Amino acid sequence: MQNNSLNLSLPEDFRGVHIHFVGIKGTGMAALVEILFHKGAVITGSDVSERFYTDEVLERLGLKAFSFGAANITDDVQYVIYSSAYKLDKNPDLIEAVRRGLPCLLYTQALGAYSERSYSCGVCGVHGKTSTTGLVGTILKEIDLPSQVLAGSVINSFGGTCTYTSKSVVECSRSERIETTAEGEKGGFDTPASQALNHRSIFVAETCEYQRHFMSFCPKKIILTSVEPDHEDYYPTYEDIRQAFIDYICKLPQGGEVIYCADDKGACDTIGLVRGLRPDIVAMPYGEKAAGDFTVTFGKVKNERNSFTLGLFAGKGDFALAMPGRHEVLDAAAAVALVCQLLREFGKNPLDYYENIRRGLLNFSGGKRRSEIVGHFKNINRDDVIVLDDYGHHPTAVKTTLEGYREFYKGRKIIVDFMSHTYSRTQALLPEFAKCFTAADEVILHKIYSSARENPADFEITGRTLYEAVLATGQQNVHYYEEILDAADFAKAELENPLEPEYPDGYLFITMGAGDNWKLGKEILK
Repeated sequence: MQNNSLNLSLPEDFRGVHIHFVGIKGTGMAALVEILFHKGAVITGSDVSERFYTDEVLERLGLKAFSFGAANITDDVQYVIYSSAYKLDKNPDLIEAVRRGLPCLLYTQALGAYSERSYSCGVCGVHGKTSTTGLVGTILKEIDLPSQVLAGSVINSFGGTCTYTSKSVVECSRSERIETTAEGEKGGFDTPASQALNHRSIFVAETCEYQRHFMSFCPKKIILTSVEPDHEDYYPTYEDIRQAFIDYICKLPQGGEVIYCADDKGACDTIGLVRGLRPDIVAMPYGEKAAGDFTVTFGKVKNERNSFTLGLFAGKGDFALAMPGRHEVLDAAAAVALVCQLLREFGKNPLDYYENIRRGLLNFSGGKRRSEIVGHFKNINRDDVIVLDDYGHHPTAVKTTLEGYREFYKGRKIIVDFMSHTYSRTQALLPEFAKCFTAADEVILHKIYSSARENPADFEITGRTLYEAVLATGQQNVHYYEEILDAADFAKAELENPLEPEYPDGYLFITMGAGDNWKLGKEILK
């Protein structure tokens, strides 16, 4: 079936343009809906009937997802944007759209087309994309730059949505579009960033490496948080996934900038290869091992605050983050670095914005399934219990996140319930998974949460294989329950045990992974 989206862009002006989204409840899709809604587009969409957290995002905009059906493609629909989960020759909405000859764009194509019209910045990496993007947006809320930010999850500080749009961008969308001179520039604008103002705003988006989705994006600046093996079903080797990041960074224009984590071996490796291919690209490091403006010096963890300093602001004072883990501090450093470079691009001095940046960092409180506190109660012994949910599903993310919780919640006993996601990842990274739970006091494991992309029958590995691998490391505080809710009685009993003296603050119960074991946390809260 012919895809009418080839070589197609989105309209220059979205006001009044009717766009239908197929798979509208997807996180990225819902975020793009928000962006285009604020640009004045007329939005409809379809999806399955099951309720997701993105339903709340859509309802805030006055939108409701229809069931799939050809009748959704009315005479008013002008464009269709669809999730990669649905096929042009299988989904009834898409079949009808193609029959009518309507332009149909994949989500990644639409995001890429949108990025062409702004001063766009992509946030990429195996870990930390969502938090870093959320931090960028939360800081930009405090700064006078016209900007839009799209994250891969609901961000609390965005007001419970996936996107942030500055007031100036909304006002620009509601007013007449800026007219350009014959040369395509408004008088007085003479830098690329200033010209971007003529095209509405800065645009910062989380961009995904899976199946090279980020190659549709058109960045002027890139944040690279980390590079290591992942998505083994698509990238069989480390060199394969590293090459994808190299190719993405090489999409930067002449003199474009990549802000990379100097503490991450894979990121440094990638940048070294990029330098050989594109010596014009400016590489700006951040982290403890970085030299320059964004050298991180970790401070104390006190009163559930992570303090740190950055080289550029050494004379100004510390920053603080109300989020656990050194990895979150590194994400914050990346976000500050991007905002500072944007300020410079727009002719402003970052040092004048220290207080704004400090305030933005303190306002950040994570997002949906990103160190999300889902409940809080007292057990029968009147001990305090925090129930927390996190999306960490790669062994490096699990390890660093748990270590961050251990440092942040020093006086709490930590129980983690983990559900591994994809057979291919679990099999490829089994030794790393086996050693990633050492910061927890008790570990609960389950069957593997499969992906529609793979057939479990093709693999010999199971959830019990991971359980046995953890035991083989000498860690004995690990328990296995095939089904999630089978662990409910055990978890409840553990949370009612009298606490040892080294845990005066109570319990921290964590559900972790990309599966649906978050249901156990909900069950405990009942």
